[in-house]
Amino acid sequence: MATARLSHARLTPRKARIIANMIRHQKVTTAINNLRFLPKAGAREFFKLLVSAVANAEDTGRVDVDSLVVKTVMVDQGPTLKRWRPRAMGRANRVEKKTSHIFLEVAEVRS
Repeated sequence: MATARLSHARLTPRKARIIANMIRHQKVTTAINNLRFLPKAGAREFFKLLVSAVANAEDTGRVDVDSLVVKTVMVDQGPTLKRWRPRAMGRANRVEKKTSHIFLEVAEVRS
């Protein structure tokens, strides 16, 4: 079992959870291929995070990479960046740029 964590990703948690639900409980090779061709903004961050988790699993030297499965994917909300956007007649609207904390865990499947 190996983990990888990404903090303060500039991706809204709602959009990140869509990608997380797509790769949860999939084989690592299938998840990597799906993320590589997924036309969503956060797919690149998830791809890099999954490759990092696989590298962490390889680093222990006791796992077979072909039998790894995405066991857990959790997306939590991080801090929100508050910005201002000018509007008509001297007014301003607040723009919230949300961030995410993503936790990914891969584990070996017992056959």
